[in-house]
Amino acid sequence: MSKRKGVFQKASLISAGVSFLLAIVSTVLLYFRIESVGKDDPISASFMASTFFFVCVGVVLTVIGKADLPSFSTDNSETDLK
Repeated sequence: MSKRKGVFQKASLISAGVSFLLAIVSTVLLYFRIESVGKDDPISASFMASTFFFVCVGVVLTVIGKADLPSFSTDNSETDLK
């Protein structure tokens, strides 16, 4: 049985997608920067760090968004034992 995802989990999945997209953009910019100035340039290193950061954030937000969290509601009608 699949539980409904909350608003924050949906926002987390959307943010994960944006983060992966930014990682791709950062990688493309890194590619062009390495061709022009080389990989020893500090700006190239910052693009590498940005790519790593965005990928890691995307992974964490995806895990949060896909987690099967229990319901914390106080409605006990489903769990009443008679």
